[in-house]
Amino acid sequence: MSEINKHITIPKEVNSGNDLDYQFLKEKGLEYIEKLAGNIWTDYNSHDPGITTLEMLCYAITDIGARISLPIEDILAPADGAKSTENQFFNALQILPSKPVTENDYRKLFIDIDGVKNCWLSKYEKTVYVDCKNDLLSYNPNDFNTVDDELRRDFQLNGLYKLKVDFDELDDSEFPYKADKDAEITRIKELIFSRYHENRNLCEDLIDVAEVETHAIEVCASIEVETETDEELVHAKVLRAIDNYFSPSLKFYSLQQMLDKGYSTDHIFEGPALSNGFIDEEELENAQLRTEVRLSDLMQLIMKIEGVKVIKDISINDCLDAENKNDAWLICVRPGMKPKRCDSSAFSYYKDVLPLNVNSKKVKGYIQQLDIDEAEKQSLAKIGMELEVPKGSFRDVGETTTIQNDFPETYGIGDVGLPSRATEARKAQAKQLKGYLLFFDQVFATYFAHLDKVKDLLSVDTRLAKTYFTQAVKDLEDFADLVTDYPLSDDEALTQNLLSELDDNITRKNELLDHLIARFAEKFSRYSFLMKEIYGSYADEAIINAKEVFLSEYGEIKNTDGSANNNGISNWRGSAFNYFERAPEEIWNTENVAGAQKRIARLSGIRNFKRRNLSPSFIETYKLTNSEGKEVFRWHVKNNDGVYFLSSTEEYNTRAFAEDELYQTVVKIVETRPETIEKGFAEGVADEKEVGNFEIQVSPTGKYSFDVINTNAHPNSTDRIIARQFLYYETSEELKAAILEMIEFFTQEFIEEGMFIVEHILLRPDVTSEAGLQNQFMPVCTKQCTSCEPIDPYSYRVTVVLPGWTHRFRNMDFRKFMEELIRKELPAHVLARICWIGERDKLVPDEENEMIQFEKAYQEFLLAKTNSGQEQDETKLKNLIAILTELNTIYPTGRLIDCDDDADLLGGKIVLGRTNIGNL
Repeated sequence: MSEINKHITIPKEVNSGNDLDYQFLKEKGLEYIEKLAGNIWTDYNSHDPGITTLEMLCYAITDIGARISLPIEDILAPADGAKSTENQFFNALQILPSKPVTENDYRKLFIDIDGVKNCWLSKYEKTVYVDCKNDLLSYNPNDFNTVDDELRRDFQLNGLYKLKVDFDELDDSEFPYKADKDAEITRIKELIFSRYHENRNLCEDLIDVAEVETHAIEVCASIEVETETDEELVHAKVLRAIDNYFSPSLKFYSLQQMLDKGYSTDHIFEGPALSNGFIDEEELENAQLRTEVRLSDLMQLIMKIEGVKVIKDISINDCLDAENKNDAWLICVRPGMKPKRCDSSAFSYYKDVLPLNVNSKKVKGYIQQLDIDEAEKQSLAKIGMELEVPKGSFRDVGETTTIQNDFPETYGIGDVGLPSRATEARKAQAKQLKGYLLFFDQVFATYFAHLDKVKDLLSVDTRLAKTYFTQAVKDLEDFADLVTDYPLSDDEALTQNLLSELDDNITRKNELLDHLIARFAEKFSRYSFLMKEIYGSYADEAIINAKEVFLSEYGEIKNTDGSANNNGISNWRGSAFNYFERAPEEIWNTENVAGAQKRIARLSGIRNFKRRNLSPSFIETYKLTNSEGKEVFRWHVKNNDGVYFLSSTEEYNTRAFAEDELYQTVVKIVETRPETIEKGFAEGVADEKEVGNFEIQVSPTGKYSFDVINTNAHPNSTDRIIARQFLYYETSEELKAAILEMIEFFTQEFIEEGMFIVEHILLRPDVTSEAGLQNQFMPVCTKQCTSCEPIDPYSYRVTVVLPGWTHRFRNMDFRKFMEELIRKELPAHVLARICWIGERDKLVPDEENEMIQFEKAYQEFLLAKTNSGQEQDETKLKNLIAILTELNTIYPTGRLIDCDDDADLLGGKIVLGRTNIGNL
């Protein structure tokens, strides 16, 4: 078998147990001693001090093994009993359910609504007719009657649905009038629409919710009951059994009931999370609209009812078919309708030959009581829907103690120490042994400290800056005589002293995060590579931040009240945004976006995934005429208050060169860690002192300022100082605060990136209209019906709009990565058109800036749509379609050079025949 086809698996059980085997450890130790010192050490008996030391170390190792072998819930248990291990993991309801995907998923979602007994989702049929001669679309086939048949086509809009609902019977005591019942049905329909749009799939929409029509069936039966039976109760049960057969009621089950049925947890939690319990998938599948009514089925149901002795006579008839009133064994139900007992149904009861009079009022009371009993049982299903995280007992696995106190007292290194008559030489020997053993004590203390931090290092929400830990050995006599510069009361300082040079925390943190991400079958490898190309040394920190955010948001995030906000990167990856009756703040400047949009943002390190205006910018590049009469470019950066607080120091021949230098400045700023600034200022401030990528300037009057520098440039080069803040500070503390504020601004608030996902299905003309609406369709290209397939511009299509001017989005390698990521993360059946467009605000007139025009048209369209539902604002729809049609991808400017030039000079250049400049 070839190597490539071999399956590589990681064994689940890798623990040998040797760490708990004292005898094994001792024998292994002796083997090493024989190899290392066999020529000078031959006495391996227990009385030998070296063997005693070996035995003590083996015992300490078994202590580590015993702690590692504790139940995982005990290892992860926090010291504070009020806290829980739940915060270290996503619970089952956060990570296992998903947004609705299948028809049954949506049925579960709607059946979970009080008042909905059952429902059935089906495709909404809407035909669009095509005039291939003039490239026109219409809902009305008569619009193209003058066009030859071979130049006419049609297609069905896909992704549109209608819902048929079987509502619960409304109690006459609560809703005595028809108007009241109609109002309640309307309320439930609105709730269904709202629930659907909260869980809408990308490129899909719900058009109609209607009550299922009924097919009346007449049931007549003559039934003999047992002598001691309550005939009214029997009749109530017979009616309920027949009605449930005609239109089954679905039951909700508790988590324990589902487990008792034999379902695994991943099966139980599959699909949307419900509020009333769990629905058995098999029962849901069987609860379809009945296509036929069989007399034999009704007979079996009635005979199963307690108290029924025999069915003397029974018949069924089709009440809708007036010409066929003969008795039948089987009645076919009309498609899309549910069977229902008609008013002509009749039942008679006997005890032996004695006919019985059934009290209808008493029967109604029994039915109500049976319904109440069933509702009480159903209410229990919602109790305990979450899998409980095992509660561990805090074992203090990080506790450490010296092994020296376990040595025989004759060694004089324990609590008792040496006798007062001991010689100075003997005391010195004891101290020497104590110092020697302290090394092992510290190793064990470090292991225990790491074991204590496992719950933080492998948590999905870790914020630890370090990855190596240790702790002080505190229960050792005469510690001060053994070592200096050992902070007994400050474990963080001790960790810094002992392990700081070993702790490459950026690399190790990335490895830990990669491990956690790999558990979800995700990866950041290509993203990491590209970030290092673009951002240099800052990339590692940016990658860590992106991974931490990605992990913390992977499952469904809980709101402060404990409810889920339906925003998980994993389980909402195929969802669309909710446009149904939203407030303006939920349409624009909002996190109410498609699940794929958030997921793409997190996988690509886009910090702000909100739907918002992207054209406004902190950056201004401007043109001026220099002293030589030549047009040149410079740039400013302003902060959140609109104050210019960073400017260029050079003049640039092109805007592109100016922006390249600007973004190099941003990279240099974010490369400098705040710790570097704190340390540099703690050492003292002087004129022209370099602190990270900043150079301090002190004026003759004693005022402070700073420049941003390129430390890779020659000290005397004009490329060394790349930006300057033309502000002055009275003290060095004010200067330090300004530099730290600038670093924080560029790492946290300087955000230019974002994206829009426009679903074409939302741009459809009103499908409920009988008019053709030719002038509201998107343009199509048919080429006389010979090409451009499929013609349909709406079904499962999106346009993804991104700002083409930002630092990373100007990079063609990163664009290629983004385009591949977008196509990979969108559902497989969704086709994307990707456009990198526009300029930042104020660079060109607004009417020439495609991004500004698009943002305005899209915002107005969405605000109109959320208020109108299916109906479209014709003007706003046309405006958006027009700008979408005209979007053009922009590419960075570059300098063409000869392909035979030195390869080292090709970086960032456009080479004819070699450079892939992207695609649409």
